[in-house]
Amino acid sequence: MNTYRAAIRIQLRKQILDVQGKTVEQALHSLNFTEMTDVHIGKYVELNVSAASKDAALESVKEACAKLIANPIMEDVHIDLSEA
Repeated sequence: MNTYRAAIRIQLRKQILDVQGKTVEQALHSLNFTEMTDVHIGKYVELNVSAASKDAALESVKEACAKLIANPIMEDVHIDLSEA
């Protein structure tokens, strides 16, 4: 078994209004950071996974994201996997 490090970035899908992102964007504009637009707030998760191969590790992480870590209906998941 090998150990892999998964870096998981989770963001709301583009079609879904990001209320937190809009609030931060408005606050930035009120502080005269008017050049900053299209703000999105997301989540970042890191974890180790033991698996026989990198492909098996990736499939395991994808399944964990779909079942628990992220909401597959509302959120997009981006996984970066490297050897730990």
